[in-house]
Amino acid sequence: MTKLYSRLALAIISCLAIFASCTSNSNDQTKSTAMLDTVSLSGKNFALAYQDGQKIVATSIDTMKQISFGGATDPSISPDGNKLAYTVSDSTGNRSIWVADLENKSQLQLHADSKNYYGAVWSADGTNIAFSVLNDKNIWKIGLVKHDNTGLIILDSQSNINVSSPTWKSENEIVAHDLNNLYTFNRSGKITDTKRLKDLIGTNYNIASDNSFFYADKGDKIIFSAYSGNAMPELHGKANVVFSMDVSSKGVKQISPVGMNVSNLFVTADDRIFFSGAEKPFTQSKIYVSDLSGNIKTVVDKGTNPTGALK
Repeated sequence: MTKLYSRLALAIISCLAIFASCTSNSNDQTKSTAMLDTVSLSGKNFALAYQDGQKIVATSIDTMKQISFGGATDPSISPDGNKLAYTVSDSTGNRSIWVADLENKSQLQLHADSKNYYGAVWSADGTNIAFSVLNDKNIWKIGLVKHDNTGLIILDSQSNINVSSPTWKSENEIVAHDLNNLYTFNRSGKITDTKRLKDLIGTNYNIASDNSFFYADKGDKIIFSAYSGNAMPELHGKANVVFSMDVSSKGVKQISPVGMNVSNLFVTADDRIFFSGAEKPFTQSKIYVSDLSGNIKTVVDKGTNPTGALK
């Protein structure tokens, strides 16, 4: 398959420098940039965004059009394929989320009242963005903001529960975990459901903070990644694996191939499972897409951290 990182010879535009500071009193912080180095074709939407080293690439699924950003991480393409959220880090370790319009090339920083927030995920209707944010008590929470940078809410803001890896359960619900429990939040920030992970998926899986849980098939399945199986010498531990669990029967099926170590997982609202993974010797990661039945195709020959727009 043609490698997606081979760019089209589109017109080069001037670099767009953006300031990564989240506060107004950070005059001595070092500026960071996310540089949009190619121009999109007017009226064309994008289907996939992924990481290629320190560069983000947004592309059509057939690779015929591409946009790339330098100096950015954590790509998150909007469901309509017109916008891209991403993380910018500065020299002091602060992180902030920016949103770029892929057609008119405008960029704006999301406001979160924090110096450390990252990992944007779009709601299926494209109106809201959820993300991880460190509050003033050094507790990780989930932020929620509208796509136009208004209506910021910190979910469950008063508790001491650290949560990570938010995903959208439905249009009005967000899930995140604290390694022991999977929490469901409504848009007003209240916890509406708590499930112990051991009760939900069993005890054969090791969960890290960056493992995600996605509800699919109208809520009947949970797609998740976890460390499982025998330790691999090359990895100095277990491989990270993508699984699908039937909510009713608790039956679990492995989605990613045996012997693969998965680095990132993303599930679209129309139930396509994107993940990046590497096989022995684990030196290069590819991006794959699967349906709920486990039919897998390779879509990118070199890349990590994929997200997809809706069909």
